Amino acid sequence: MDIQLKKGLLDVCVLAAIKNGDSYGYKIMKDLKPYIVLSESTLYTVLKRLETSGMLTVRTAEHSGRLRKYYRITDSGRTRIAEFKTEWREVMQIYQFVAKEDEENEKA
Repeated sequence: MDIQLKKGLLDVCVLAAIKNGDSYGYKIMKDLKPYIVLSESTLYTVLKRLETSGMLTVRTAEHSGRLRKYYRITDSGRTRIAEFKTEWREVMQIYQFVAKEDEENEKA
């Protein structure tokens, strides 16, 4: 898979994992696990990229005597999810075109 496409998919997956409320690294990984498996290093790279681009904010709070970072989606992050949905429809149209040729060849 194209690295830029994969990078964009990971960003949107992480945003979607926190769109309904603040979350933290371990919980994000757990929420994504049924759909995509990420290493901790990949997740934290994505989180840092999303923070830098203004798509999420970070706060630190104490939990069980330890500091934990909580991530919150911003309006910019929500906009990115909406853009992704529009872009994905276009990708699916292209996929259907490509798959259609395969289906026609199988029928012949």
